[in-house]
Amino acid sequence: MDQERVILSQERFALTIERLCHQLIEQFDRFENACVVGIQPRGTLLSDRMCERLKALLNIPNILYGQLDITFYRDDFRMHDKPLVPSATCMDFLVEGKDVVLIDDVLYTGRTVQAALAALNDYGRPRSVELAVLIDRRFNRHLPIQADFIGIVVDALDKAYVKVEWAQRDGEDRVLIFADKKDHQP
Repeated sequence: MDQERVILSQERFALTIERLCHQLIEQFDRFENACVVGIQPRGTLLSDRMCERLKALLNIPNILYGQLDITFYRDDFRMHDKPLVPSATCMDFLVEGKDVVLIDDVLYTGRTVQAALAALNDYGRPRSVELAVLIDRRFNRHLPIQADFIGIVVDALDKAYVKVEWAQRDGEDRVLIFADKKDHQP
């Protein structure tokens, strides 16, 4: 039996995303020189939701938004038993001179963000890059990477697994923590 615990319920999940959006508005105002880039695959679920909410809050029709695949930029992409299947990169703009908000669901070791920064270089040299995450597992970093905008901080052992569930995919918005990664069956 899985030893899971809900650490972010549906109501708090929505409030957390709302707070993150307001923090981004405080920093980037109406996003005139800023863009949002979601890291494929799981970061795009959060970035999709945040972009829609930002447009509603700001009463604007569009925010420059892209979805970035990092599969072949990862430092471990050759270490898998099966061939990797990349997600689509959907970025029809350059980030040259722009303020980029990079979005992912969980910040764990920092390796995903490192790969995203490398992939982002293919789209120009941004003026700045800031990271927004729903969950920050702060004690598990392998690289000196930190988020600028954080939904919640989770202090979990290395063996623990944090899972973000989305209403459109999983039936409900919530965040779970499993006592041991092996307890979680994807």
